[in-house]
Amino acid sequence: MTEEQFDEAESFWTCRDEDTKKMAQDEIYQWINGFLGAHKVLALAAGTGDFIRCTPLEYSWHDDALWIFTEGGLKFKALKKNRHVAASAFDTNAAIGGLSSVQIEGTAEFPAIFSEEYVKAAEFKKIPLDMLKKLPELMWLIKIVPTEITCLNSAFKKDGYGSRQIWKKDI
Repeated sequence: MTEEQFDEAESFWTCRDEDTKKMAQDEIYQWINGFLGAHKVLALAAGTGDFIRCTPLEYSWHDDALWIFTEGGLKFKALKKNRHVAASAFDTNAAIGGLSSVQIEGTAEFPAIFSEEYVKAAEFKKIPLDMLKKLPELMWLIKIVPTEITCLNSAFKKDGYGSRQIWKKDI
C-alpha cells in the first residue's frame, strides 16, 4: 500500500462519521452497560516498544470498570511499562450486517492483593476469598478504567443512528 492508501483506509470511519446521527452519551453508555454486562470474555491488548500482547481473558463489568482476575503472563511485561490498554468484546458468529461489539481504550490499574477493592471484585464474581488465599499462586487483579469506548452495532441504524457510536469519559 502507498502512504496515500494507508491514509485513505485510516480515515474511513472518521469521514463516514461526519454525516451520521450521534446518540446522546448517556444513551450510548446505557447500551455499553448492557453489552458488557452480557458478555464475559474480551481480548486485552497491551504493548510497549516493539512488544505487543493480545490476550483473551474473562472479565466482569461493574462500577464503571472492567475487572480481570489473572494468574499473570506476558501481558504484564507490557503493563509494567505502559498502563494504556485496549480491549475488545464482541458477539461471535455475527452475520454480515449484524456486528455488535465494543472497542475500549483505557488505563490499567492494579488493586492491591486482598485490598477492599480486590475483595469487592471477588465478591462480585462470586469467587470465595478463602479459595483465593489457598491458591499456590497469586491471582492478580487488573482494573481497566475506560476513557473511550467505540461501539459498532448494525442495529443502531434501525433508530436512524450511525452503526458506529463513540462514548468518551467526561463529555
